Amino acid sequence: MLQETPLRSVAAGVPGEGKRPHAARPYFFISDLHLSEAIPRTVAAFEHFIRVTAEEADSVFILGDLFEYWVGDDMLSDPFVARMAALMHTLSERGIMLYIMHGNRDFLLGKRFMAAAAAIWLPDPFVITAFGARITLAHGDALCTADRAYMRFRRVARSRVAQLLFLAWPFKWRHALALKMRKASHEGRSRPVSAKYDVTPNGVAALFKRTGTTIIVHGHTHRPARHREPGGTRWVLPDWDLDHGEPRGGYLRVDAEGVRALPLD
Repeated sequence: MLQETPLRSVAAGVPGEGKRPHAARPYFFISDLHLSEAIPRTVAAFEHFIRVTAEEADSVFILGDLFEYWVGDDMLSDPFVARMAALMHTLSERGIMLYIMHGNRDFLLGKRFMAAAAAIWLPDPFVITAFGARITLAHGDALCTADRAYMRFRRVARSRVAQLLFLAWPFKWRHALALKMRKASHEGRSRPVSAKYDVTPNGVAALFKRTGTTIIVHGHTHRPARHREPGGTRWVLPDWDLDHGEPRGGYLRVDAEGVRALPLD
């Protein structure tokens, strides 16, 4: 179900709320960090972003694929995961709101994780009002409608029954499956990129029509750009990778001056 809210209206009772005025402070949007211990430079960049860059923000939005994979909130027992959650919790302690949307790799992020990170979960898609503009937020995978096999998988994987059945497996089974899928995904990166894995004009047009907005912000495709679509403007967030090849990363800033894509500090 599509939901909509002015910012902070869902934040009642979150630690840090009301500590300082935020009337003119910007909103920052990131996605597709794919955090794991295997990418220490990317992790360091995220730590800098949370501790330093985000200090001036009213709110930080993570639009999916925060982690490389997530097989259940019992992953919080891992020291690396616990450290990342504690890092994000510092935003709340500084009066900065954190909103997290599920991605295609971490759609099992649950209430325990959100509590540990002091984050508010956002459904996909979600409409916010920021500086007078109505903006649709999405991870982006649901817009890749030409990939019919994935769309079928997505419908099943996002069902509550399928998730409960999967989470009932022993942790080591879930973890082993995630590693197997991760390996297959990495091997697939060497193949030519197919257009069917990108968003489709029909998928984008349908989302503009459904939401009645003229701005969409999403990630997932790892193809950062500003697109002029028939229904409005579509901003694609960059993925982050400072450990392999040419460094990538960045964020979107929304404030009274509009929407801007900015590089990492």
